[in-house]
Amino acid sequence: MTTSHDLPTLARRTVLAGGLAAGAAALAAAPARATPPAVAVPRQAPATSGPLPLVAPLAAEPDRTAFEPQEQRYAAYLVTLAAMANDIDDSDTELRGYQAGGWWRTPSEPFNARISEHVATFAWFLTADRGWNPYRGDAALAGRLDAAIDYYLRLQHDDGSWQEFSAEERSRAATAFALGYLSKTLALLRDADLLPERRDAISSALHRAMTWFLDPANDGVWTGEIVEFANQPAAGLAGSAKALALDPDPALSRLLWDRVRHYAERAQSPAGFLYEPRGMDIAYNLNVTLTEFHELHTELKVPVLLPVVRRLADWLTYTVVPEPDGAGLVSFASGAARTPMYVLDAVTLDRQQRDLGSVFSRLVPDLGAFYPAREDRDAQRAAWAASSDPIEPLAPGDTNPRIPANIPFGEGFPSRRRRDVALRTLPAVRRERFTELRTDPLDQHYLFVRRPAHYVQAFFGTRPNGVVRAGLGLLWHPRAGTFVHGGQNSNTECWATVLPNGGTDGASNLAATYYDGPVSDGRVVAPDDAARVRGDLGVAWTTTGGNVAGSVLLHDAGLVREITTAAGGVEQVPLVLRADDVVTWASGDGAAVGAPSSAHTSGIAVRRGDVTLTIDWEVDADATLTPTERTYFADASRRAHMLRVPLGAAARIAYAFA
Repeated sequence: MTTSHDLPTLARRTVLAGGLAAGAAALAAAPARATPPAVAVPRQAPATSGPLPLVAPLAAEPDRTAFEPQEQRYAAYLVTLAAMANDIDDSDTELRGYQAGGWWRTPSEPFNARISEHVATFAWFLTADRGWNPYRGDAALAGRLDAAIDYYLRLQHDDGSWQEFSAEERSRAATAFALGYLSKTLALLRDADLLPERRDAISSALHRAMTWFLDPANDGVWTGEIVEFANQPAAGLAGSAKALALDPDPALSRLLWDRVRHYAERAQSPAGFLYEPRGMDIAYNLNVTLTEFHELHTELKVPVLLPVVRRLADWLTYTVVPEPDGAGLVSFASGAARTPMYVLDAVTLDRQQRDLGSVFSRLVPDLGAFYPAREDRDAQRAAWAASSDPIEPLAPGDTNPRIPANIPFGEGFPSRRRRDVALRTLPAVRRERFTELRTDPLDQHYLFVRRPAHYVQAFFGTRPNGVVRAGLGLLWHPRAGTFVHGGQNSNTECWATVLPNGGTDGASNLAATYYDGPVSDGRVVAPDDAARVRGDLGVAWTTTGGNVAGSVLLHDAGLVREITTAAGGVEQVPLVLRADDVVTWASGDGAAVGAPSSAHTSGIAVRRGDVTLTIDWEVDADATLTPTERTYFADASRRAHMLRVPLGAAARIAYAFA
């Protein structure tokens, strides 16, 4: 198959429409709460004045055993809370309530509304009934929270939007996340019957924000034929759903469901990923968007985006490979359009935003590969509780408010058995022969090729932005793991041809043609038919300016790259090496892992256990092997090393496994 769609578009929309319509009817039938009265929220003068008492630091080190395992993630916020709250400005100026100290988001400027998102964190500690939480009902914290909320609301534009990067910006992201954090804050304050005047102001501000955000004509949010930066509209939809659960409004509810339908149809590429901004991004899809989907489902009480999640999970399974020693997953970093996720450890640190998405692994088993096994997380938490070490406070900038906000929504880590099954069913593991070409209408081609000795990931076509590196991105062996792994947003760490000016063909769009067999004499196949090629697959490409023409033949035992350049080029290969790898130049000289090495020779071999990758460039050249700062996994058990071979205007490089 050339895409992840098994249903035609109409049928897919029909499936979505059934769940959406049922949920919309239920929400619209909810009793309407009186529309909150308009509250003047000035953007200049603060609502209160006078010095605010300081929040007292903890009197003693928290007892680790007092925390429920799932709530251990609150501990780092608990020991940081006083310092954060005491950095709230209490001057009698326009800055009163501003969260100073650089605790969250940049730019750390008074106009950036996203800095204020910790109001939800403060509200949780102010209202949470936990034996280990001395800040419940704390008057000093309440006063500083009140000022912080007032400042947050005074930043809101008259049209309902907030800003992030400049004072006059109408920011989709700042408004989307404000809807989430402020609606959570409102719910907590209502339940505790605290700050009644501020609650009314929040309610009014949320109404204005939803009116702006859910407007189908707002092209700053609903960006044409596709929904860009998919995590942000998802956050706005989830926040709106919570706000409407608190203050029902039939007109806004109808708009919400209309936008959910629109999102389901336009935010996901036919290839399966959710657009970030106009390409794929594994990290944002996993870390942010899936968590927002779960929150949306919780508030609507209908899993309206489950079909979207299933297609996303199918896509994600092609983008990762497991390391055979169980260290974790290596992912398609060079093709990422925002934040490259080079690896995903088998057992991550517990303070993760991503982990809320684990709830979907119950209904979408493929996602089990992307989260720790429940037994491993339980053991990790038991060790944390047993430790006598002081709880480390969080550093400014490393206080993501989404982590504590996610905790009440639960988690769903797969059992070790289910996680192992998910790993075994990853396409690269389960099958030894396939060609999968996922295409997007924006001329993006994501190529995944499995042959008995290897798995290759590659990107061709039009790059969605300048950080993506086109061409080959990963070479993996089923018994020995990853040998080559290209970097993103760098001409010095991608798998590419480097030109004399330092540019690479990876930094260009690459117009590709696919062949059943070698490029020289194979049959041209249309992208939609590439999946039918089960033998040797040829791919030829040219850069936009025509200064590099390349091709690759993917065969059962490896691959062969052929490159022609106008001014000479260097074959650049990002090798991933383990400390126990044996690296030997074709001249017979050894190369130490972790140290620079060079040789005038025609090839290099990397032996890992009983598997050897040989790279043969056929003619003697002055090759270098240079370790980089990029390491893999928490134990840094692997390190990227750049192999560079100057090969002139034309070259043939064979990569073969034995």
